[in-house]
Amino acid sequence: MTIKRTMTHLSQQSSPPEILAPAGDRDAFLAAVAAGADSIYCGLQRFSARMQATNFAVNELARLTELARDRGVRTYVALNALIKPEELTSAGQWIDLLNRHVHPDGLILQDLAAVNLARQTGFRGELHLSTLAQACLGGSLRTIRDRLGVSRVVLPRELSLDEIKDLSASCPPGLELEVFVHGALCYAVSGRCYWSSFLGGKSGLRGNCVQPCRRLYTHGSSKERFFSCLDLRLDVLSKTLLDAPAVRGWKIEGRKKGPHYVFYTIRAYQLLRDHSSEPEARKEASALLDKALGRPGTSYSFLPQSPKIPVQPEEDTGSGMFAGKLAGKGGSPRLKPRTELLPGDLLRIGYQDLPGHRTYKVSKYVPRGGGLTLPGHSSGAGPGLPVFLVDRRERQLQEAIAKLAGQLRETDAQENTESEFSPKLPRAAKKPGRAGRMEVVSDITHTRGKGRTGLWLTLERMQQIAMGRARSCWFWLPPAIWPDEEGQWLEGIRMLTGKGARRFVLGAPWQRDLFPDLKALRLLAGPFCNTANPLAVEELRRMGLSGAIVSPELSRRDYLQLPRSSPLPLGMVTRGLWPCCVSRTAHPGIKTGRKIQSPKQEIFWLTKRGQNRYIYPNVELDLTEMEGELEEAGYSLFVHLESGLPQKVPRAGRTSTFNWDLELV
Repeated sequence: MTIKRTMTHLSQQSSPPEILAPAGDRDAFLAAVAAGADSIYCGLQRFSARMQATNFAVNELARLTELARDRGVRTYVALNALIKPEELTSAGQWIDLLNRHVHPDGLILQDLAAVNLARQTGFRGELHLSTLAQACLGGSLRTIRDRLGVSRVVLPRELSLDEIKDLSASCPPGLELEVFVHGALCYAVSGRCYWSSFLGGKSGLRGNCVQPCRRLYTHGSSKERFFSCLDLRLDVLSKTLLDAPAVRGWKIEGRKKGPHYVFYTIRAYQLLRDHSSEPEARKEASALLDKALGRPGTSYSFLPQSPKIPVQPEEDTGSGMFAGKLAGKGGSPRLKPRTELLPGDLLRIGYQDLPGHRTYKVSKYVPRGGGLTLPGHSSGAGPGLPVFLVDRRERQLQEAIAKLAGQLRETDAQENTESEFSPKLPRAAKKPGRAGRMEVVSDITHTRGKGRTGLWLTLERMQQIAMGRARSCWFWLPPAIWPDEEGQWLEGIRMLTGKGARRFVLGAPWQRDLFPDLKALRLLAGPFCNTANPLAVEELRRMGLSGAIVSPELSRRDYLQLPRSSPLPLGMVTRGLWPCCVSRTAHPGIKTGRKIQSPKQEIFWLTKRGQNRYIYPNVELDLTEMEGELEEAGYSLFVHLESGLPQKVPRAGRTSTFNWDLELV
């Protein structure tokens, strides 16, 4: 391995986009510095969407940030988790401590409350809107800049190059875009996955996903990893982003990865950015990415003329580099590795959801094709089990990290890591009268046309709605509207409002900008907006919304506390089939409306509306018995989702209260 700095000459632009390195621990951070990263993004020990990474305490991060700053490397801190009502003070104090002691260049935020808290604490850095916020409508970018004070939007991974270029052309001055170029893909649209939370309270929106999408599922006669994605790998395609001038950040995913991965991916994309026209540089970059210990790669939807399905069950999609399969019989299976193994390398034996899974630290050098005996294996670690190299320990990189670690200095954060910050909460809205109910259907023929009836909208359905129904119905927009269909939605909503439609429920706060005149309308933030605390509601109020249907993930305590300081009327979903996740893709082997069964016998099914695919459980959410308590707490609207099960999916013999009785983590 050769450690050398790449040139920063760039022919197409005088100021190249920065390459953002992930860092989940100290060594990964220092590896990014050693690689010459332009910037590093990392998380704290709370409020990060990668809580399974080690993450950082304030005093440690202050020292690392100072070291990076001295070398011209920027640091961004991710506080991109969903914030519960009781956590507002704590979240604000973390931001206050960052502002006073760490001085990061920016914060990466998902929850609108974090934007409010940054404003209250006087945070001096930039605000970046996380990909979890699902902001990708060109017409909303100016609102995001002006009303929230955000200076960069991290785009969803599902976008094509054409969509990214269109957004770049729509981007107003003072706002930048950031695009993922490499790293793990989620099957679900970021910010639109509740699968882990639905199965037991560990929320992906709070960085605690148990990755149910990586499991084996049975569908018909097949048993496959139907939802386990390959890694995103734009590789040489990344140079086309140089033609999108508003894209100022190339982001590498991987805050749970080790220093080896961080170093090599940074090196590779430096070559691809700075020497994109040189064949030898492209070849070297591709070789570096092959050594970076990721899953097999895909360009996903990046090339609009040749989109790829990222789910390929025939490929090994475990994290790390596939090193081979166990062989032999008896108590000590052997591995004949496809690559050399170094002392200190970490191997993962098997998939995380299969018997025999464990990690193993290599104690001595093993050449490629040599033999490694794995003693003391656990039950199930027999012949045929795959083995992945998940981190390695080259001597030169370890020495570079150790040298940088020796240069870390003490800071004032070592002695003072307390904050007295207390957020100012909004005044609660006037307590409403008796709560109403809205029944939301997915079929236009089932809307009754009177009272509080809701209808899930698609582009096709908007053409079929008569004037009388338009005036009486609440229209629910999808949880994700994509850039290539924004114009069609603008036209359809203009047609609907022309017929008298005045009531809409948004799938994302940014969908407000699909409506030209908010004064004549009632717009509610829907449950996919993931509203979970009163400061987020306050930001929705400042954006001109009339109310909010809160996140479906919260616990009883959270639900009852939220209305006490909410400046807008609140509603919540109390009955119906709630989707575990929303995706823009699906494996062709999955048939809509057919049973999909997990290893734990949980049953799901897939349906499609527009460009979005929805994975539903066969277990219905039912909080109707709690509606009295919720009404007393201040809720004014209860939503019942009336979509039924497909004929070929069995109904569960129970219902679910989701996280009502759990402590959401």
